[in-house]
Amino acid sequence: MAWSGRFVLLIALGLLPIVVLDEPVWLVLWLLFVAIVGVVDLAIAGSPRLVSVERDLPPRVRLGETAPSRLLLTNSGGRRIRGLVRDAWQPSTGASPTRAAVDIPAGERRAIVTTLTPFRRGERRAAQVTVRSFGPMRLLARQASIRAPGAIRVLPPFVARKHLPSRLARLRELDGRTSLMIRGQGTEFDSLRDYVRGDDVRSIDWRATARRTDPAGGAHLVVRTWRPERDRRVVIVIDSGRTSAARIADEPRLDTAFESTLLLAALAAAAGDHVDLVVYDRRVRGRVQGSGGAELLSRLVDVMAPIEPELVETDWAGVPALVRSVTAHRALVVLMTSVDAPGASRELLGMLPQLTGRHTVVVSSVADPSVLDASRRRENRDEVYLAAAAERAMLDLTRVGAAIRRLGAEMVTAAPADLPPALADRYLALKAAGRL
Repeated sequence: MAWSGRFVLLIALGLLPIVVLDEPVWLVLWLLFVAIVGVVDLAIAGSPRLVSVERDLPPRVRLGETAPSRLLLTNSGGRRIRGLVRDAWQPSTGASPTRAAVDIPAGERRAIVTTLTPFRRGERRAAQVTVRSFGPMRLLARQASIRAPGAIRVLPPFVARKHLPSRLARLRELDGRTSLMIRGQGTEFDSLRDYVRGDDVRSIDWRATARRTDPAGGAHLVVRTWRPERDRRVVIVIDSGRTSAARIADEPRLDTAFESTLLLAALAAAAGDHVDLVVYDRRVRGRVQGSGGAELLSRLVDVMAPIEPELVETDWAGVPALVRSVTAHRALVVLMTSVDAPGASRELLGMLPQLTGRHTVVVSSVADPSVLDASRRRENRDEVYLAAAAERAMLDLTRVGAAIRRLGAEMVTAAPADLPPALADRYLALKAAGRL
């Protein structure tokens, strides 16, 4: 049972006879009258337990987008339902409005639409719907919570897709689809064509030039065109351990890794390469293998959506065996993790030689832009101490980066918004150099 503000106000009116007449008996009589009226009003109210609830939900929505949630309420009782309905979504679902007024005659159905704007990735759930039914005087109400489970999967937003067209244009240049062919060391021979200004003179085929002469005796320079190798393997390993929970620029490191993965996967799939994903800390949290084209991105976001960081140390010793379980061939292995102090990165550095001996390895790490800003502010004593700490952190990052390069791997580090395109650019550079 619940009561309304009207009922409380009606009780408060009983204080007037005491103030004016100084007769407490009038208060007792008034409270008795209010109680009788309230019981009658409650008895006339429709039963909320006779309301059946159905949900109509989209299965998925991207983070930051809105989606409608429809509740279909059917009054199977014999009395009218007048009152409020509350749909109990998790706060991170961003449901609005949270309460709605309803008026459902007996035997009829009404629909309530709630707008969902999630601000956290993952499975967002609703367990029940609470119906509060008032009597005709709206004094007292019957209340019941009806089990009506519902869930919507909030996918990564893939904001980095805005960088995809420019990277695809560069990929087309590498692939020989423009007038200017780019030769990369170790890439596959494609065809011969006439020399145009801007071509690399090292691509001139002198034998073909000698064979090709016009009737007037003039020679045409002929160049070889090259295209990057296709059908290569790209294995992405995302660290979901303790350090991936840290928020950089108000975004968890794990979410930045997901954005970088989606952009790299879309680019590699367009280049004709095979992309495999493993999310790992001490166990495999998610895996995508054997997908391509539009199905690849769909499977990636579905696997990523429910994964949250685990507060455990990542077992880097198990990564080489994990990569071997994905592919037995040479591949580009991208390790998305956090590179901090040398002591914290000791296990990562100890594992790298097992991968670099067989694969091309890129370590991707998010850099904190606030550290760089702190190193530049030195106006007072507190800022000087912060600047010293920031300089030490940047020095540690430089030392770890140098150690990674000495072990044969490459390192990409940037702010959260810049890391996805930076990693895509490194992939294109490796593609142009024929290192995949």
